Formats: sequence, C-alpha cells, structure tokens
Amino acid sequence: MATEGTDRTTDLPLVAVSYPVDEEFERINREVLGSDARITFLQRLPREDWPAVLAETEVLLAWNLPREVPVELLAAAKTLRFMQLLSAGLDHVDFGQIPDRVVVAGNVGAYAQPMAEHAMAMTLALAKRLPQHHAELARGVFDQETPSLTLEESICGILGFGGIGKATARLMRPFGARIFAVNTSGRTDEPVDFVGTLGDLDAFLGQLDVVIVALPLTRATRGLIGRARLELMKPTAILVNVARGPIIDEGALYEHLRANPKFCAGIDAWWQEPFGQGSFATNYPFFELPNLIGSPHNSAIVPGILYRAARQAAANARRFLRGEPVAGVARREDYA
Repeated sequence: MATEGTDRTTDLPLVAVSYPVDEEFERINREVLGSDARITFLQRLPREDWPAVLAETEVLLAWNLPREVPVELLAAAKTLRFMQLLSAGLDHVDFGQIPDRVVVAGNVGAYAQPMAEHAMAMTLALAKRLPQHHAELARGVFDQETPSLTLEESICGILGFGGIGKATARLMRPFGARIFAVNTSGRTDEPVDFVGTLGDLDAFLGQLDVVIVALPLTRATRGLIGRARLELMKPTAILVNVARGPIIDEGALYEHLRANPKFCAGIDAWWQEPFGQGSFATNYPFFELPNLIGSPHNSAIVPGILYRAARQAAANARRFLRGEPVAGVARREDYA
C-alpha cells in the first residue's frame, strides 16, 4: 500500500520520522539519508496507516516519543532496530516501553555552542553582579564601591564534559579561568587543569569559583547537588545549570541562596517545565532573590539550530544503517 509522504520505490530499509516537519526538515532528511533508506514522515500520514508503516520501520527519528508515537504503536514496530532522538537528553524516554533490541541514541553536542554561550552569559552577568545592581538602581541606589568578581585566575568546574562542557571551557579559557572537568571516564584530550569523575567532586568542590552543570539527568545525577554539596562551595561561588533541574535539589538551592547573598545561581533548566509537566512553576519564591538570574530553558534556541540538530541526527542514523560507530548511545541502566 503506497501512501502519501512514503518512499517505497526500493528495497532500502525504512526510516520513519515522527516529529512534525516542514519543507526544510524534509529536505535535510532526504539529503542525508536518501541514498541509504526510504523515508516516511508519520505526521503527514493518516493515523490509521501508522501501524503498517511502523511494522516495517527499522530506524525511528523522534523528538518526544510519548506525544509523537503512542506506546501501543511503538510496540507494533517489530523490525525497529535504532531510535535517534533530536534532543540531546534522554531522561524523558521510558526505556521500559522500548524493546531491548532497539539501540537508543541522544543527539549529543547538537546544541553545544549556543548552550555554552548561554552558560557564559549567565556566568559573566552574575560575576559582575548585574541582577543585583540593576535592582539597586531601580531603587535609586548607586553602588560603585562593592567590587564585582573576575574570571581571571578563577577556577571553573564543568560538571559534564561532553559537547556542551567542552564548548563552555573554550569560552572560559580566554578569560583566564582554570578548568576543572568532570566526566564519566576521568580522561580528556582537551586542555584542562584537572579532570576527574563524580567520585572526585567533593574533594575539589570547595576550590571552585564557578560551577557549570552540563550533565545528563540519570540515576547517578538526580539530586547530585543538595544541601551538603552547596555548603562545600565557596560563599561567593557562581552555580549555573543549563542541564536539567532535578540535578540540583530545589529547596536546598533556595535556602542556600537566601542564607548566602554573595552566592549566585543562574538557572536555565527548572524542576517543573511545560515540556514534561505541562506548565512552569517553582515551589519556592526564587524570583524574590536578588542573587538569582533565570531563563526559560531556552539556552539552545538560536536561529537555525533545529535544522542543524536534525541534520546531525540524520547523519547519526545514516552511520547506524551503514554499520559505522554511532554517537550518543544510551546506557539503559543509567535511566532504569
């Protein structure tokens, strides 16, 4: 049965794209995958045709699985071998609903550069105490005496030294910051002053002037930074989270900011957001605090980024189809 939006002219493996596409998304996928696969765009097909299409799909390109492909339809994808997400994070994926035979990959590094710029912007704004001085000026206070902080000779700890972390380090180094990196292996080819794992965190956390959180949300990182680790940090430290909200304990962070006015936080990733919970809300009055700056989890969103991310995702799927090494493969045990 031929259906509109489906290529069925060869015996190549079938790739299904479940996220909504415009002409540019379609062009990118056909350009990258066209010689290696047939491509179907599910959102352009009648829903009654989806089971038959998914039954012969070998690769699925998706963004938000629960919303795009219902669980019962995903279970019917008996030939599915590889699932590539447009998102870098995989914490929203219910691995219990995905057969063990299916390799799942996140779009690692796809959003690294704009997110690094955002982390840098938050760090500089907080180092120069811009939110505090702005609020003071609004009250008629003109404080030229209180010194701001400098990144020269500071120590910046980057928790999560993947694409985002490395891109952030490249922006930090020209300001004279020393880089302490944390990743899963404790090794890196990047020029850093220290590299270790999460097991080393408590030993050096008190030395850091800036802490950038760029980790995936996994079983090991949920609640990683709570009251005890906040108390290990310098009273003048800057904490920036561009990863996932639950990596930091919400209540502990609020109380620490309230009790330590020279400690600052930049939060891009929140604990309750529209994508996962349907709405944005906080359990504490963070926005009454002068030592916090926030953004609506938009650190990755710059013009053209979704098209670039779609191209990278399609290229990773092409590598899978060709039997080549793929990037961003999830370890299911991290998310179980």
